[in-house]
Amino acid sequence: MIEKVSHNKKLLSIIIRSKYKSDGIEFFTPGDFSQQLGYMNRKKNHMILPHTHNIVKREISLTQEVIIIKSGKVRVDYYDNDKNYLESKILYKGDVVLLAGGGHGFQMLEDSEMIEVKQGPYAGDMDKKIFNPVEKNDLKINK
Repeated sequence: MIEKVSHNKKLLSIIIRSKYKSDGIEFFTPGDFSQQLGYMNRKKNHMILPHTHNIVKREISLTQEVIIIKSGKVRVDYYDNDKNYLESKILYKGDVVLLAGGGHGFQMLEDSEMIEVKQGPYAGDMDKKIFNPVEKNDLKINK
């Protein structure tokens, strides 16, 4: 299962559920995203030829991040760029989420382990703006 979260025709998030399965290789992100998210399902003895990556100068103006839920249960809350709450999704062990735009926050619903992948170098205080989370009574959890 692939779920996309959008607001005003702008992609905020792509969720790859742990049960997702497909043949071959598939990329879910547009070519202009600074994080590319793909899935591979290859048969035994399939070989990806050894390779190196060329040095290519890239300009990144927005941090996009990938979160892998290693264990537990996590609620991700989505916000627009003006810090307005939009909706929430529940993530489970094995789910992968690309956070591509807008704002987001997380609430651990169980003891949880997450792996985060994002661009560097880290810009410290310039990297993000912290704001107050949605009130519990205002949650809209879309499954």
